Amino acid sequence: MNRQPYQTPPQSWPPLMTPWIVKLWRPLINRELRRGQKITHIEVQGIEHPQQALRDNCGVMVTPNHSFHYDSYVMIETAHRVGQPFHFLSAWQVFAMSKPFAQRVLQWHGCFSINREAADLKAFKQAVDILQTSPQPLVVFPEGDIYHSNDRVTPFRDGAAAIAMSAAKKSERKIVCQPCALKCFYEKDPSQELAEVMTRLEQRFNWRPRTSWPLDQRIFAYADGLLSLKEIEYIGRQQSGTIPERIQGLANHVLARLEQTYGVTNAGGIVPERVKEVRRAVIKQLETPDLAEEVRQPLVEAMDDLFFVVQLFSYPGNYLAEKPTLERTAETLDKFEEDVLEQDFPGIRGERHAIVRFGPPIEVPKQRDQRDAVARMTDQLEHAVQGLLDEINQERAAKFKV
Repeated sequence: MNRQPYQTPPQSWPPLMTPWIVKLWRPLINRELRRGQKITHIEVQGIEHPQQALRDNCGVMVTPNHSFHYDSYVMIETAHRVGQPFHFLSAWQVFAMSKPFAQRVLQWHGCFSINREAADLKAFKQAVDILQTSPQPLVVFPEGDIYHSNDRVTPFRDGAAAIAMSAAKKSERKIVCQPCALKCFYEKDPSQELAEVMTRLEQRFNWRPRTSWPLDQRIFAYADGLLSLKEIEYIGRQQSGTIPERIQGLANHVLARLEQTYGVTNAGGIVPERVKEVRRAVIKQLETPDLAEEVRQPLVEAMDDLFFVVQLFSYPGNYLAEKPTLERTAETLDKFEEDVLEQDFPGIRGERHAIVRFGPPIEVPKQRDQRDAVARMTDQLEHAVQGLLDEINQERAAKFKV
């Protein structure tokens, strides 16, 4: 996962949607996809669903899985084919880490910032207003981060459903959530390039590269060794149990200690939500004026520990073992490149084919009939996107008999 700054944002960035500029930039966006990301073909399936919703004058929220770096570029090209540019709800760090002209280009493309570590009412109201009044759809990535495990969606956070239900409550038009799945496939087998990455990782451990082993076995051995080192660092010993159990145990150990240290109650949410609450408390202390270095250093270390917990959360543990496909192997090594070799982005091994599939829209009710309505809608969206991914994989397997 990529490291990002966490603090009170220096400012907010509103959308400055400019459709003619979006059209002007289309060749440049697609050139970056071809040259920089080697995505040479984009196939959009089920496009009739968002097109019909727009013809019916619905407010449309598109909820894709956060599949890979530059997946927003794929969604921009998809928007051209749908017939309307898309707004994008983006983490404020995306803007803060960009140069001024790039920030403005993002805004022209309908992007606007949100502080995910706080109750960002300004961004929330902006998103609600877009759904209620704008002719353009709004894209929200409910997973929040890119986890590189794209056959299996990471649990959706409830912000997207909360925005949609708030918009529907007072909207004069129908609000719909548009499930969307994104998936990339390699056009050619990049196994040689993947094996070279594995060798670099083993050498980082001062291990002798096990080039005679199957690649998936090398990955399993490396993952076990890496996890053991982190267990010894944080717990003082290696845990027993399966890899998924050990990952969960280590994450809970680190997170529970931080929650106790900073007086944060574990409300039982998913790991990213628990991390958000602790991080909010740490940021508040870090921004205390004239903070002494001996007080500041433990806070900085706590932020590093929280980042590590999210890294752990991003590894399902049995993802590759369950089905060692080429794409899952590549995704796992992508994660190791970012987390161990500390690359900003994983390497691109070869030409890729992106599939975007829309499913039937889900109408958002105007009234919340139960207290857990947001949670239930979040689950509905998550299952819909997972179903679309499963369909893509099943059809691909049948076509190529893999």
